[in-house]
Amino acid sequence: MSVTVLRGAGADVREDGVPRHAEIGTLELESGFRLPEVRIAYETWGVLAPDGSNAVLVEHALTGDTHVAAGRARPGAPEAQRRAAESGGWWDGLVGPGAAIDTDRYFVVCANIVGGCYGSTGPSTPAPAEVDPERRPWGSRFPLVTVRDSVHAEAALADALGIDAWRLVVGGSMGGARALEWAVTYPERVRACAVVAACAQSSAEQLAWGQAQNLAIRQDPDFRGGDYYDGPFPLTGLGLARRIAHITYRSADELHHRFGRTPQAEEQVIGTRPGERGRYQIESYLDHQASKLAGRFDANSYLAVNETLMSHDVCRGRGTLEEALSVTSCEWLVAAVDSDRLYLPRESDVLAAALPGDVRRHTLTSPSGHDGFLIEAPQVGKLLVETVLARP
Repeated sequence: MSVTVLRGAGADVREDGVPRHAEIGTLELESGFRLPEVRIAYETWGVLAPDGSNAVLVEHALTGDTHVAAGRARPGAPEAQRRAAESGGWWDGLVGPGAAIDTDRYFVVCANIVGGCYGSTGPSTPAPAEVDPERRPWGSRFPLVTVRDSVHAEAALADALGIDAWRLVVGGSMGGARALEWAVTYPERVRACAVVAACAQSSAEQLAWGQAQNLAIRQDPDFRGGDYYDGPFPLTGLGLARRIAHITYRSADELHHRFGRTPQAEEQVIGTRPGERGRYQIESYLDHQASKLAGRFDANSYLAVNETLMSHDVCRGRGTLEEALSVTSCEWLVAAVDSDRLYLPRESDVLAAALPGDVRRHTLTSPSGHDGFLIEAPQVGKLLVETVLARP
């Protein structure tokens, strides 16, 4: 596989949190499909040690991007690039100078998953000329990319960056699934692995939630089978998918205490007809979450990464869970959020019990449900420092 890293001007100067790309060529997928001209978007923080021993891979969740932490662009960079680099990241407090994942000590990499819409090859990417002479977006033709496929793509990126092994691979939710897959697929390249708010394989209930989200998008009249890029986007369906997902990301107790049955502002929730009444605060909150995602994400990419997560099964083709995990040799952190109702703590117990050696499940205490893995960054950092980052 021929890999080209596109760094841009001034790449010899440290730039933290600045988007970059790597061309990794053709990616051979589990399905047998050969995805050509694959590009991986990524950002880095810190400086890679001469022996490559300080590299940390941070894996984003379902609709996450590469900007895991605030950074800084090189002197003289365009203002827009500087603003983007310095803006807050989705795991600020965990990654950064002096943080648990200290960017003055570690070389941190965060890559956008194949199928996403933050710079990596995905459904909205123009298809290669060999697929479509007119270079229209992949759209409905984009193939299924599994978690395992995404790890193979990241391995090609690691090769391009001169990283033989990761000091740590860490992620929450779908990021945790990718971290786990890394440790099993490339055991010799992972020294430590942290799986947070994730499990060994997507459960029946998680698959059910995933199907409901997919159908919400596919049944939007504007979806047009996935080939909508020359017309209106299926924002209604995408928004509905986000509402469904977001309910699973938060705990029932949090929703009760934050919103209860309170009407939104001056809206009247008792009307003459169901469709004409005002909203409860919880409905307004979900509308807001839907609008935010629709403004930053592509519906086809949502389907693509959701299918990736639904494919997650570290045992596939590897025997029992214990047999699949027996090849690993890294240090482990397995952590669950105590109020998580999407990735249940008992699923993390199953994973920890199946790992070689004596691995126990740790707990993040949070009222927020599944999203606690993002919200409780200080707790995640403390666990990392006490376990997999305890030694140099």
